[in-house]
Amino acid sequence: MRPLPRRFYRLDSRELAPLLLNKVLVLGPCRARIVEVEAYGGTDDAGSHAFRGRTARNAAMFADAGHLYVYFTYGMHWCANVVAGPAGDPGAVLLRAAAPVAGLDAMRARRPTARLDRDLCRGPARLSAAFGIDGRLDGADLVDRRGPWLADDGTPPPSEPGVSRRIGLTRGADHPWRWFVPGDPHRSRPG
Repeated sequence: MRPLPRRFYRLDSRELAPLLLNKVLVLGPCRARIVEVEAYGGTDDAGSHAFRGRTARNAAMFADAGHLYVYFTYGMHWCANVVAGPAGDPGAVLLRAAAPVAGLDAMRARRPTARLDRDLCRGPARLSAAFGIDGRLDGADLVDRRGPWLADDGTPPPSEPGVSRRIGLTRGADHPWRWFVPGDPHRSRPG
């Protein structure tokens, strides 16, 4: 497997998000198939961290496509986003859930409270924890195999992905910008 090329990410976040379904997140020995994502539209989206402009916290969102934007939430969790679109246009796609494929021992060690393997990456904070993604990886280049990267193993995105409103937002929650693999047990919540 090879990292997806930068041009793959140079789409509006709402176009990129469903294309990320069934791609494989790789970091060290860990691999997981992405089964749920949410798009954030940058400065035009009240639910986006970039809505009020660039800050030290969200600077990675303004980078060129194909970088990782990692943020800390609720004072205890890290979440990972794929930066979409051209540099300066802060679109991003939150990686909400994934199905573990390899490196399960490492994931279990990082998530000892997960009762079942399907719970290892079931939700954005759990996914980041299972992969050891934290603030040190904010801005990481997903096209470079030395850090986290995304690959296409030949499994296409679903022809008819599930779609719903985004989860856990107060502003911008009404947008149907959450996509998922229908019926996959690793999703964070039912559609």
